Amino acid sequence: MPMLRRLDSSRVVPSARRAFATPAVNPGAAGGRSLGIRLVLPLFFSLVLAACGAKDPPYVERPVEELYNTAMDAVAVSEWEAAARGFDEVERQHPYSVWATKAQLMAAYAHYQKNSYTDAISAAERFIQLHPGSKETPYAYYLVGICYYEQITDVGRDQKITQQALNALEEVVRRYPNSEYARDARLKIDLTRDHLAGKEMTIGRYYLRSGQQIAAINRFRAVIEKYQTTTHVPEALHRLAEAYMSLGVLDEAQNVAAVLGYNYPGSEWYVDTYTLVTGEAVPGTKSANGESKGWFGRTWNSIF
Repeated sequence: MPMLRRLDSSRVVPSARRAFATPAVNPGAAGGRSLGIRLVLPLFFSLVLAACGAKDPPYVERPVEELYNTAMDAVAVSEWEAAARGFDEVERQHPYSVWATKAQLMAAYAHYQKNSYTDAISAAERFIQLHPGSKETPYAYYLVGICYYEQITDVGRDQKITQQALNALEEVVRRYPNSEYARDARLKIDLTRDHLAGKEMTIGRYYLRSGQQIAAINRFRAVIEKYQTTTHVPEALHRLAEAYMSLGVLDEAQNVAAVLGYNYPGSEWYVDTYTLVTGEAVPGTKSANGESKGWFGRTWNSIF
């Protein structure tokens, strides 16, 4: 019990011992021992009762408007911890009130603002489960996605959170394609996919440097096939051609180079890949009048 831990044992315990050891009457008399016990026991039990009585203040129900407005006042001054507790209290005291529904979502928002992403996601997902048809549900889905999105780390780390962010943001777009949240979600989806492609490229480069060309090819192909709209595709094509050249598979390297030249004729990866595959500098291209663009254009036409 808290108060007993704060007692000074150097005073309480020895004094009790002295009362037993040095009674005011003859040490051999039973009455003296009885008197000592009667003196000490009331003091002991009073301390125990006082410690047990140190409890939280009694529960007092407050009007829902007062609780909600107090929590909103905390939001206004960015006291997010107090706000989250206040909104939770609204639901605890008035679970069937219309304000409890609002408080559930506001609690998720307060947790998000204080960077308690796990609590925010939990609160938002709970709101979704309890109120799937609410007009505020799109925001709850969006909040889940944002909580994951803001936890994305650099490509050198595990990208589980990045995938979770992508899944959550795509859910917003799928369910509410015309909402204001979908517009922002689409932008963040592009950035998230670019981040995932960057992770694949990091692993692929490592495999390529380590002489594990097959593993590297699988990573670069994943970028090309799964993340076609990202900024990493030109380099992925170049690295893929490089891996095929290392294996001595010239035809595959030429095919990849043709795709790169057709889709990204002006990129630096086009220049490097052309030199890698042909051993020559890139020749001048013809005007854009539907004719083939150099060697790459001719190879593209012969393949496709």
